[in-house]
Amino acid sequence: MIPLRQMEFETREDGKVDILMPRFRHPIWKRALQPHWKQEFIRIHLDEMGSAIWLQVDGIINVNELCCRVQATYPEKLYPPEETEKRVTQFLSLLYQQRYITFREIIKEKKQEQGK
Repeated sequence: MIPLRQMEFETREDGKVDILMPRFRHPIWKRALQPHWKQEFIRIHLDEMGSAIWLQVDGIINVNELCCRVQATYPEKLYPPEETEKRVTQFLSLLYQQRYITFREIIKEKKQEQGK
């Protein structure tokens, strides 16, 4: 499966990532309530490993390749190497559940269902 980002992000000075989740997604709520809030986005702070994974999600590489890249970058933190795939897929599952990412295959399935 090929993960795709659904949220904007910013990279902090220390190289870690903040995912920018809109405070209000629905246009009516956004117009009505956004002026009362100082910030338009809620920042989700990722740690070093989460940031490394997030930055690899580009809509081109699949989960297996992403695991290989993260393992090559952080061999000392992902020990034993067999655990890399498990940890990365768990993190990607969490991102998917929170709607921060989706997968290219899911988008294709939805388009096929709409075309029927």
